[in-house]
Amino acid sequence: MVSTNIDLVDQFIEDVWLIDGLSQNTVDAYKTDLSHLCVFVQEKSLLSLSESQLQAFIAKRLDKGYSVRSNARMISTLRKFFQWAYQSQRMTKDPTQKLNFPKLAKALPKVINEDEVEKLLSAPDLTTDIGVRDKAMLEILYATGLRVSELTGLDIEDVNLRQGVVRVMGKGSKERLVPMGEYALEYLQQYIDNVRSAWLLGSKVSKLFVSHHKKGITRQTFWHRIKAYVLSVGIDKPISPHTLRHAFATHLLNHGADLRSVQMLLGHSSVSTTTIYTHISQTRLINIFKKHHPRA
Repeated sequence: MVSTNIDLVDQFIEDVWLIDGLSQNTVDAYKTDLSHLCVFVQEKSLLSLSESQLQAFIAKRLDKGYSVRSNARMISTLRKFFQWAYQSQRMTKDPTQKLNFPKLAKALPKVINEDEVEKLLSAPDLTTDIGVRDKAMLEILYATGLRVSELTGLDIEDVNLRQGVVRVMGKGSKERLVPMGEYALEYLQQYIDNVRSAWLLGSKVSKLFVSHHKKGITRQTFWHRIKAYVLSVGIDKPISPHTLRHAFATHLLNHGADLRSVQMLLGHSSVSTTTIYTHISQTRLINIFKKHHPRA
């Protein structure tokens, strides 16, 4: 029965990948979540599960200490899977119809200020090839607000240096063009001309950002590179590649950009997703008020 469940999950992944154009990260999340469910049900078929059994599965996860956010993602996966099973007539009823999401606290993204961004961007050693590559990656990340998976997924053909734009394939296979600033363009040109070409030596590698092993940089590798730079410049905050995406959005709003433009640059499907950054920008208004109002 376990092998049947595994086959069922594989078929689900194949179908939704083709229909929805999912990212690799989303596919991996579905696989991970459903593997936990397969372990829970043991010899039972996933197609035989009832609403109460799924509730028991979520309750057991809560007892084990899984976070509210983790369980919310699990419920989202369960809904997607059982809706697929119902719509493909593998089940006569969808057991997730009354499965409720736990309430999530609206967490504000962690943001670093502009001075800290400057410190981080100046961390790579430009006398080394790796430093030049990392500098280009950091500058592009901050200049464009790309997700780290979008950055490491870029091909050399996605960049137009003459027009100063990068073509990005975002979530749901949605394409967008994002402008790059002059600093990002300068260091990207330097990396392509002096580092990438020397490392590849004519080898046909499509990825824009590569290692001297002629392989594309993974998001995990780049994350480790960023953590090393954060330590080297003495920034005492938990910073990830996504932190620069948050900084990109917040700093744009702080300097007068409108929310709709920031939404388009970030590749958010709904402006409501982007509004979380307005809360961070409001802290700047509060500080201005406290500093300048006579009765603050």
